[in-house]
Amino acid sequence: MTPATSVRDVTSGQVAGELIEVVGRLRRGVRRRVRRDWPYRPLTESEVELLRLLSERPGVRVGEAAEALGLVPNTVSTLVRRLADAGLILRRLDPVDARAARLELTAAARRRIADRRDRRRQVVGSAMVRLTGDDRRAIEAALPALKRLSDLVGDA
Repeated sequence: MTPATSVRDVTSGQVAGELIEVVGRLRRGVRRRVRRDWPYRPLTESEVELLRLLSERPGVRVGEAAEALGLVPNTVSTLVRRLADAGLILRRLDPVDARAARLELTAAARRRIADRRDRRRQVVGSAMVRLTGDDRRAIEAALPALKRLSDLVGDA
């Protein structure tokens, strides 16, 4: 916290509001830039989150995915259907419970996730090189605190 930023400023929402605004603008800007000349159909944020979850936890069931994402199972079932139709998710029978399915990413989904990650890094990296060295160092120094804040908010 800088001397000009008091605990009261943070708790009253001034700094929190500015942080939310700038992070939101950054996310929207990156999303718009990534979608330019992008060869794939854009995915919704919920679809991206489900793919990210399956990348981290292959073989989860719909109910487990719903719980992890904070969504109702019907919503996840709809996402699974769309992503399976797009060739991004495979449904495999659960060897323990034949009524349930385990979800996995296809090779196409893994490629797409890697392409998206690389494109996002390229977009942000090309903007960062246009910043001053002081600005780049300030962003790098802020990353650990931002990660801790993200953990506290519940994104981890």
